[in-house]
Amino acid sequence: MNVEACDIAIVGAGPAGLSAARVAARAGVRVALIDDNPRAGGQIWRQGPALAPAAPLRQWLDDTRPHTNLVVMNATKVAAAPGDKQLLLERDGAPVVLAYSKLILATGARERLLPFEGWTLPGVTGAGGLQALVKGGMPVRGERIVVAGSGPLLLAVADTARRHGAHVVAVIEQAPWARVARFVASLALTPGKLAQAVALGAVRYRTGSVVVRAHGDARVDAVTLRTRGREVTLAADRIACGYGLVPNATLALALGCTIGEIDGAIHVDDAQRTSQADVFAAGECTGIGGMELASVEGALAAHAALGTTAHARLLRLIRERDRWRAFAQRVAQAFELGADARAMPSPDTLLCRCEDVSIGEASMHANWRDARLQTRCGMGRCQGRICGEAASVYFGWPRAAARPPFAPVRIDTLIVARDHAGPTVR
Repeated sequence: MNVEACDIAIVGAGPAGLSAARVAARAGVRVALIDDNPRAGGQIWRQGPALAPAAPLRQWLDDTRPHTNLVVMNATKVAAAPGDKQLLLERDGAPVVLAYSKLILATGARERLLPFEGWTLPGVTGAGGLQALVKGGMPVRGERIVVAGSGPLLLAVADTARRHGAHVVAVIEQAPWARVARFVASLALTPGKLAQAVALGAVRYRTGSVVVRAHGDARVDAVTLRTRGREVTLAADRIACGYGLVPNATLALALGCTIGEIDGAIHVDDAQRTSQADVFAAGECTGIGGMELASVEGALAAHAALGTTAHARLLRLIRERDRWRAFAQRVAQAFELGADARAMPSPDTLLCRCEDVSIGEASMHANWRDARLQTRCGMGRCQGRICGEAASVYFGWPRAAARPPFAPVRIDTLIVARDHAGPTVR
């Protein structure tokens, strides 16, 4: 079995992880940057067959290319955290044990998917999921697409689809118009974000509306919305629906880091330190805030891991972080889920699509553990990452913690995981 070692391991190659890797690589220490995507960039700078690297990613590639002390491990899964400052990885189909001195978690976020009638029909995806598919090369030219849910991501998704030839029928936002208008007015405090909003705004935009039903036989062909107390049906070939993002704290939980009960974010101090020694966190896994906040948090986490004491430089980064944290707070307030978005769909609507467990079946149990034991809810491929979040919204249950292995891996990797972690790995 391959065993490798580094001074600083960074999990996640989005804006936070890339920023941390650049700072650490410049310091001359041995850095391993781990990501399960085939190319660096995360969701925001995702590359594809017909999608060249974005300008910030190109700059990062140019800056880090000379640093041979930086090893980028693309298409690499973190299977387990067996302890003793080690990660069990699967790289190129083979298990690898990576030993580290310091660890930076930049694991990003996952999309919040809330079920509605017909959400399992072919042609229904998450909003961010559609963006990833299009960037990966999936054709959407000529398709009628409804983008729905909540948050600024919806406009970015609609813009991506439109630029690839789709007809965006409408963008459906659950937040009421008054809150959205106040948020747009507040963008004067961040002119760059205001310019982005203006550039993305050339679509039909409905506020105070939610998706309640997808229609179709072999695949989706229409969608029904509830808007201002009435129902409206639109023809659509595809529905992309996502209600914001939630921190991806799976690895942090496995390491014993303190996690927020309400938002599920990794708790960090002013230096991006978690509750565990030599473990730092940055970006969306510490709270949803956008790529600018993620980048500056990644730099601060790397400086903390390196023990940097250049106060003037750190103070500049801290001021920048505080500015973007204020912006993130305005986003959270503007797009907080309302009663219509939180309304439970019909009892026969599937909650756990991996194990075919309906909302009605799950609601008969007192908590997530009981539902899991009695119905297998959350025991499929996603390990409760999707249905667990929905159950948290509908029933108020604490979010489910995934057990290792954290991703589907080969049997020989599972054997190594078992040898390192004992019989709890299954």
